[in-house]
Amino acid sequence: MKLKPLADQVMVITGASSGIGLTTARKAAKAGARLVLAARNESALTELVEELQEQGCEAVHVVADVGDENEVEQITEQANETFGGFDCWVNNAGVGMYGPLLDVSLQDARRLFDTNFWGVVHGSLAAARALRQQKRRFAGMIINIGSEVSDRATPLLGMYAASKHAVKGFTDALRMELEKAGDPIYVTLVKPGATNTPFPQHAKNYMEEEPTLPKPVYDPEVVADVILHCAQTPEREIFASGSAKAHSLNATLMPHVLDWVMEAMFFSKQKSGKRATHAEEALDAPTTGLRERGNIQGHVRQWSAYTQARMHPLASYALLAAAGLSLFAVSQSLASTTQGSRK
Repeated sequence: MKLKPLADQVMVITGASSGIGLTTARKAAKAGARLVLAARNESALTELVEELQEQGCEAVHVVADVGDENEVEQITEQANETFGGFDCWVNNAGVGMYGPLLDVSLQDARRLFDTNFWGVVHGSLAAARALRQQKRRFAGMIINIGSEVSDRATPLLGMYAASKHAVKGFTDALRMELEKAGDPIYVTLVKPGATNTPFPQHAKNYMEEEPTLPKPVYDPEVVADVILHCAQTPEREIFASGSAKAHSLNATLMPHVLDWVMEAMFFSKQKSGKRATHAEEALDAPTTGLRERGNIQGHVRQWSAYTQARMHPLASYALLAAAGLSLFAVSQSLASTTQGSRK
């Protein structure tokens, strides 16, 4: 079964009050989607919904902690009550944690898993059950946001990487079970690379310095474009940046070399040099909302050639073929010119 065009969809987005979720919500609204937006920050959600409604978008919000199964069910109820259901559910809510694993509190680690892993489980199962019950002419879509660290862990982000590994395992298993059951529900895993969102500022931090992201860093629009692509085009999984794909590929081809590189570089590359303030940590409570971007200094990439090619393979093949023909024509012309000059 096909997926609806985005303009005809009702889309649920968790973690919609900042970062990738906020960027995705705004872009989906411009595309004509109707939105059910969830997060813990009620004031940010209220302001966002008012902003989108002023632009002509039909949107509602639900204050929910995705780590609580009952609160996730309220998202489903709101979607049913307002729009009669939904077409696409994006499990985006997440929080980070920086620090050596021996220093991390297990209580904090469990709280991180409540959001990053159990939040995805709660959202995916609620979405799958609701989509099963709807009489549908079009397929439903569940999009889970993993990470490049779903494939390869990074030091100082060990618990976060573990949660994203768990998300990948759960997503792969759910996809197979829904396919085996014949349910018209697609399940996609999106794996971003380093993205310029408030992620480092909102992460629980056990280091003496403020955390930062190792470059290259991409704008959140790169990930939002991938999410909206997957909402309309079935994908098994997709990296939202060329660096994320390279990170995963290197982990497969030369894991020991990558260990050495990370041990030599990634401890310092994830520290900003500024003393830690712990002012915006979001592990236990919402922080400042309606911020798409973080405070990364220097160049931030606005698009990814790899990701564009991955989303539009036919166009990419056509460009490569055209480039190949052009090079062939140039080489033939040069060869003819060379032969003519020898006569």
